[in-house]
Amino acid sequence: MQRREFVTLLGGAAATWSFAGRAQQPAKLPMIGFLGTSSPSAWSHYVAAFAQRLHELNWIEGTTAAIEYRWAEGRSERFAEIGAEFVRLKVDVIVTSGAAGIAVKRVTSTIPIVFAVANDPVGDGLVTSLARPGGNVTGLSEQARDLAGKRLGLLREVFPGVRGLAILTDVGYPAAVREMRDVQTAAHTLGLDVVTLEIRHAEDIAPAFEALTSHSNALYVCAGPLMSANQLQINTLALAARLPTISNLRENVEAGALMSYGANLSDLFRRAAEYVDKILRGAKPGDLPIEQPTKYELAINLKTAKAIGFAVPESVLLRADEVIE
Repeated sequence: MQRREFVTLLGGAAATWSFAGRAQQPAKLPMIGFLGTSSPSAWSHYVAAFAQRLHELNWIEGTTAAIEYRWAEGRSERFAEIGAEFVRLKVDVIVTSGAAGIAVKRVTSTIPIVFAVANDPVGDGLVTSLARPGGNVTGLSEQARDLAGKRLGLLREVFPGVRGLAILTDVGYPAAVREMRDVQTAAHTLGLDVVTLEIRHAEDIAPAFEALTSHSNALYVCAGPLMSANQLQINTLALAARLPTISNLRENVEAGALMSYGANLSDLFRRAAEYVDKILRGAKPGDLPIEQPTKYELAINLKTAKAIGFAVPESVLLRADEVIE
């Protein structure tokens, strides 16, 4: 064989090997960026529900999809930072909740964003309408202005002697401020004296409790990432002050709060996985209508009730979806 023929043959073989190598490269898995506004422990139920539904829809982590989890630990300044990281990673869809969704939307107008829960997606500028969101954002809304009144009604059933209500609020979180105003309106309707405990950082929580007086004999905890990330501290301080507490999250009750009433957030994260499925299969987020909760739950912690000297009426226990004994 002459040298020229050998070089030609070698070049052809190299091209064949190169093509074969490219053909054998595994296809890039669709990547989901999951931005948790609180901590992994506080969101463990939600992550499990989300991942389980994805699995049922044949999006199996490491096999048919990749999931990158990031946690803001209740620090709102981390939302945009994590969103920018997801943009650099070129994820195919970002999953988060309301306030973080607003921050992430400012970072990207092209990557689809699914919020598993938002308080007022239209009012906050996340979407243009519930029926046709438009843009790159869609998800689920728990918007219901009468829930604060229902929670206070339940609190009064358990504690008829409530006269003064303290409202613990992260005033740096717009949804919590709206909820605080709803609580104030409902409390005044019931003739309760109200004091607001306004915080912005975790280190503000203990001083807020120290500022309480004997005029407040119950506590309402407004929802938000900061509260969720620090629920153990809040419940410990409330228990030490013998304050019955109520909020929207069953997880708070599991962590020691007296009671909660609100949307089943695990179900909302499960349904968020269905949005992700549709988007990964080609649907545009702006064409997917915003959905509402279909499951609400009442949870009561009888251990906490006993510790602070309350006897929960049988009529309330019979309506509870979860009773911790």
